[in-house]
Amino acid sequence: MSKVLIIHTGGTIGMTRTERGYEPNGEVFRSAIYNLKDLKADDIPLWDLVETEPLLDSSRMSVIEWNKIGKLIADSYEEYDGFVVLHGTDTMAYTASAMSFMLCGLDKPVILTGSQIPLFETRSDGRDNLITSLMIAGSGKVHEVCIYFGGLLLRGNRTTKYSADGMQAFRSPNYPPLATAGISIQYNETAMRKAEGVPFRCVRLREIPIGVLKVFPGIRFELFRSMFTGTLKGVVLETFGSGNIPDDNNVLASITAEKGAEDTVTVVCSQCPQGTVNMSAYEAGSMLRQIGAASGRDMTTEAAVAKLYYLFSTCSETAAVKELIEKDLRGELTELD
Repeated sequence: MSKVLIIHTGGTIGMTRTERGYEPNGEVFRSAIYNLKDLKADDIPLWDLVETEPLLDSSRMSVIEWNKIGKLIADSYEEYDGFVVLHGTDTMAYTASAMSFMLCGLDKPVILTGSQIPLFETRSDGRDNLITSLMIAGSGKVHEVCIYFGGLLLRGNRTTKYSADGMQAFRSPNYPPLATAGISIQYNETAMRKAEGVPFRCVRLREIPIGVLKVFPGIRFELFRSMFTGTLKGVVLETFGSGNIPDDNNVLASITAEKGAEDTVTVVCSQCPQGTVNMSAYEAGSMLRQIGAASGRDMTTEAAVAKLYYLFSTCSETAAVKELIEKDLRGELTELD
């Protein structure tokens, strides 16, 4: 019988109504989960429950919480066959992306899940999400960080939150689902990552200053000068289409040529959920390559942000970060043939 550790970090699945709106309630959640009959069924793996302190609405997640979750997994890695992380939906894709980079040499499933409706309410989707996540975590078939939600198992660093109120809240626009759960769980084994075959370790992330800038018609890059001149170590630039930006009289080029800008890594992602960045396709995007911006290819913004945190936490030179940001490390992007 396999054994799974459930890590409760907060989020809607464990919330109750208060006069201020939904808030996490660890005591009520523990009572509910320990008394849930389905979690005692023969085909459910053995499980233990731990909680992070404090339990949080996921909008309040940060690098500090990512490190807490990573440490909990690392400290109990040899004791369990898999892990289920209960998490709020708002930043679940960011946390899943961060975990995928932090947990080096991972050969066990780490499944993030949660719900759109609290577990205690009548129509909650939390029950199925939790039960199926436990079964996947105990199956031994997965060797990476995933999100399970609304019947789909998705690669964590390929996932983005799509709907604020739909039961299928997440999508993986540039990579197929790893499994679908209907009457049975059907695994797409050709899409799954293989175990890396290297010793497991957890990398602690540093609190690096990183920003995200979404390009829009009429943007004045001058107003964001400090982002590119040393204030931030990394900038994810969400561009139009395949990597296009407004001209703005070449202001961005002049800014990135200033002192301090050489230490800032700019990663170009697309505002389009599906597709890939190609900064050479149009004249409007070629300037980004000229100023030394890195292509995020088909990475999500969530994965690009998490990858910058990871690379700046592990690389001593900015040049190494610029090189590795375009390399596939955990299945987060599609490299060119």
